Amino acid sequence: MNYSRLALAAIVATIVDMIYGYVVYGVVLAGEFSRYPGVFRGMEAVTPNLLLMAAGDLVAMCSLAYIYGKGYEGGSGFQEGMRFGGLVGVFGAGYVAVGNYVVMNIGRRIAVAMAVAGLVEFAVVGMTIGLMYKPAAKAPARS
Repeated sequence: MNYSRLALAAIVATIVDMIYGYVVYGVVLAGEFSRYPGVFRGMEAVTPNLLLMAAGDLVAMCSLAYIYGKGYEGGSGFQEGMRFGGLVGVFGAGYVAVGNYVVMNIGRRIAVAMAVAGLVEFAVVGMTIGLMYKPAAKAPARS
């Protein structure tokens, strides 16, 4: 496994995910989140904690990059990354979005929006990791 490329993939995926998160969750879905002030913090409360969010995101991306590297089958990084990210997105939609809908006092609309946004988010993250990761060169066989 190529650990330097895993680290690079995790860093780039973190940056891509933070940009995606700002655009989708911070801008596009902001109005929907504001309908539930008892559940979701407003941007004024989130902003002071962005460094903590970035650190958590980096830890998560390191984990995803490692899982991707362990399962890498040698095909197109873009296609393998999209499949990997899609599966992580489906996992997140089923486990997080549906779970949140069941236990939080939120409506179906925001639950579905978060499921779709998460699915797309992890497809993008997976493609990013897939494009950045390259396996370590194998040492030539000794004769």
